[in-house]
Amino acid sequence: MEIQRINKAYPIELLLLADPSEKLIKQYLERGKCYIGEEDGEIVGVFVLLSTRPETVELINIAIVEQHQGKGFGKALVIDAIKKAKEQGYKVIEVGTGNSSIDQLALYQKCGFRIIGVDIDFFTIHYEEEIIENGIPCVDMIRLAQLL
Repeated sequence: MEIQRINKAYPIELLLLADPSEKLIKQYLERGKCYIGEEDGEIVGVFVLLSTRPETVELINIAIVEQHQGKGFGKALVIDAIKKAKEQGYKVIEVGTGNSSIDQLALYQKCGFRIIGVDIDFFTIHYEEEIIENGIPCVDMIRLAQLL
């Protein structure tokens, strides 16, 4: 998979797979760096790196096209995001995901992230519509981090 930064023509439909709020997506695209992963010329995944504090970057909105999920592309993007964060001089990379995002929680921990906290009611406060994943209401954000 080839991974490259893009500055325009963002794959909004793909970004919406990871975050159902187009308003929030547009806000962090203005401040972050968006990368796409391509396989045979086709976009299969996306992620955004957003500087949040000195020496800290957050991996946000990592998404894989549905028909390409389960093929290792997500792990490849996470590993690439960690590599890019190191190359850009960050000391910490963080990621947040819903309490109901079971597969994502497993992936991040397999890639070396550790749980550092919970933002209680994050999704009920910041999103108008209820989010349900794996039959579980998504209400809290699980925060994970990794030292680089």
